[in-house]
Amino acid sequence: MNTTENADARSQPAWKIPKRFAPIVFAFYMAGIMAFLMCAVIVATGTGLKGAYLLRVLEAYALAMPVAFVCVICVRPIVMRLTAATVRA
Repeated sequence: MNTTENADARSQPAWKIPKRFAPIVFAFYMAGIMAFLMCAVIVATGTGLKGAYLLRVLEAYALAMPVAFVCVICVRPIVMRLTAATVRA
């Protein structure tokens, strides 16, 4: 590692995840946000916005988030190929 790389490594906060894990981090954030939004809409549609709405959303989210994360990880390669096949290089 040269001096510039050492300086770059020192300037990064210690809590940041290495770049090689970017696809996993992306999948985690994507799954988390989409699962929450979908739970909010589905709970509102199914049972309305009446009492304990947020609690019902969070209960649904507890199941939906891990499922969504696994699905995003599994589907990502297919989506990448479909995108490459339909978007000009």
